[in-house]
Amino acid sequence: MLDIIKNDPWLAPHANAIEGRHNYFLKRLSDLTQGGKIRLSDFATGYLYFGLHQTQEGWVFREWAPNAAEIFLVGTFNQWQRQEAYRLKRSDNGVWEVSVPHDLIHHEDLYKLHVSWEGGSGERIPSWCKRVVQDAQTYIFSAQVWEPEERYHFRHPHFIADTTPLLIYETHVGMSTEEEKVGTYNEFRELILPRVKENGYNAIQVMAIQEHPYYGSFGYHVSSFFAPSSRSGTPDELRELIDTAHGMDIAVIMDIVHSHAVKNETEGIARMDGSYDLYFHSNPERRNHTAWDSLCFDYRKDEVVHFLLSNCKYWLEEFQFDGFRFDGVTSMIYLSHGLGEAFSDYSDYYNAGQDGDAICYLTLANQLIHEVNPHAITIAEEVSGMPGLAVKPEGGGYGFDYRMAMNIPDFWIKIIKEKKDEEWYPSAIWWETTNRRSDEKTISYAESHDQALVGDKTIIFRLIDADMYWFMSKLMSSSFAVDRGIALHKMIRLVTATTINGGYLNFMGNEFGHPEWIDFPREGNNWSYQYARRQWSLSDDHNLKYHYLGDFDKAMIRLIRSVPNFQSTALVKIWDKDDDNILAYSREDLLFVYNFHPQQSYSDYGILVPQGEYEIVLDTDSREFGGFGLNDDTISHFTQYDPLYVSDDKGWLKLYLPARTAMVMKKKQNN
Repeated sequence: MLDIIKNDPWLAPHANAIEGRHNYFLKRLSDLTQGGKIRLSDFATGYLYFGLHQTQEGWVFREWAPNAAEIFLVGTFNQWQRQEAYRLKRSDNGVWEVSVPHDLIHHEDLYKLHVSWEGGSGERIPSWCKRVVQDAQTYIFSAQVWEPEERYHFRHPHFIADTTPLLIYETHVGMSTEEEKVGTYNEFRELILPRVKENGYNAIQVMAIQEHPYYGSFGYHVSSFFAPSSRSGTPDELRELIDTAHGMDIAVIMDIVHSHAVKNETEGIARMDGSYDLYFHSNPERRNHTAWDSLCFDYRKDEVVHFLLSNCKYWLEEFQFDGFRFDGVTSMIYLSHGLGEAFSDYSDYYNAGQDGDAICYLTLANQLIHEVNPHAITIAEEVSGMPGLAVKPEGGGYGFDYRMAMNIPDFWIKIIKEKKDEEWYPSAIWWETTNRRSDEKTISYAESHDQALVGDKTIIFRLIDADMYWFMSKLMSSSFAVDRGIALHKMIRLVTATTINGGYLNFMGNEFGHPEWIDFPREGNNWSYQYARRQWSLSDDHNLKYHYLGDFDKAMIRLIRSVPNFQSTALVKIWDKDDDNILAYSREDLLFVYNFHPQQSYSDYGILVPQGEYEIVLDTDSREFGGFGLNDDTISHFTQYDPLYVSDDKGWLKLYLPARTAMVMKKKQNN
């Protein structure tokens, strides 16, 4: 019996489906590795064969285009003309190839393919190209030869991240600058990485790396899967960013998109050879993702699996990424893309409404990634709760290291929007932050980039709203909304980050309550970058209150990192009482106590804990974090003896709990 079923007996009725998926993965793995004669990593080397390569004999270019009738390599080196010397020849399995002498193609030349097929022709950017640039005047995209004389050499080629727990700072290079423009890899390396280091996070998750024609897609409508976005700089500048992060002991996780592709034909891989189903489904209903206006891969095809697995290995090997956050996993694994489904019963995961080939691909991808780098990190962005995503393949799972706890941000939005403050019940907060499968690690988060986009609101904006424009200055009187918002912002993050069983994620700037939303340049805003940036100066200006939230975040992350393997320590609920809005839990020698009540403060509130002396090590109400300083954080607290609990070595800790505050206490060790 597979481990996933042993760990959850409620899955037993679905054992046939689970074992069937596992056996299908084993068969596909055997087929791709020739019955184990080669490694999966040896199979995933398409980027070393396809595309443009410089060899000792000259240049060689290859493309898979089985439906093409004629292909020419055209570019600045031949005035974009179809010349005989650049005509590709067809070989087996629909692969086209041409060899060109060294002196005819040079570094930074622009090029494309001119492809003809029955009934039509057109220019295409090669599927496997490793750099794409956009002309500033015409806005036309072209592939670019990138073969500098001096390649970037990594200074930390054997970096292993210390990610216990995994503390992720989610980032977008383009919008990381304060200026109204597209930020660069170099600016991020010089200005943002030091902030991440100072804030205490041990990983960054980088969005929008794969080239995409529309900047406002946030990088999720990918056109060139092997090309790092040239908007922010060169491939070597991206390599230096990653290498510099490694020198700071920061892991770099790439937000990878293998769930769909942009429909654009002249910029992307759609109809590369004139056919609609080269990489995608033949059936238009399966091929077209109507909600995303994009194209869906056909994961049954060996060539598609080869393309995508090679893509994973390429980013690991060529850029030294430390792993991936896979976007849109729910869309991949359900024939309905998960749209309109409730997922209220286990049968919803095994009712023939799933794409078994997509599930198999994800399992193969995880197998490959951990084969290439055993220390790599993989995270699934998946909303349905499909069991086994973060269970190893040999245990019957799909091999991810973590899954996103997407219920938690939804919960915080719902409670802020729909509940009165006195209805922030601790039992519900505890349930939502700790409700997860015991055999799968999760990434908890209060909000990510999703909650910051136009059409949604960040937590701080929901809490404070328009008062943010008038009352965040220390030089002016405060407002109730600001005081409430600052207090709850800290409490929400503290309970989310300290109940983790795997990791915690924060989107850049949200730690200090970055105001407003994210809105990329588009016709509707006159192509403005005003909201596609991060205003770091707000946090740096100590005349404003933003730094209180940023300072608290640093202290919170520092506290988490002070406990070895914090995420694996026992998480024990000590007390929750909805009538009082009080929640308390412990991890090792740390005691977390929350009073979510909006008005009621409590004197001598009793919490039954292990006997001893306790000191306050973090207090959301501390003046240094914008609170009112109602507790004296310098005094020690001692448990009071109770004969009923003497055998359990427990006593009553009598605490003053101001309204809308939380504190972390540490039990002192007896000398």
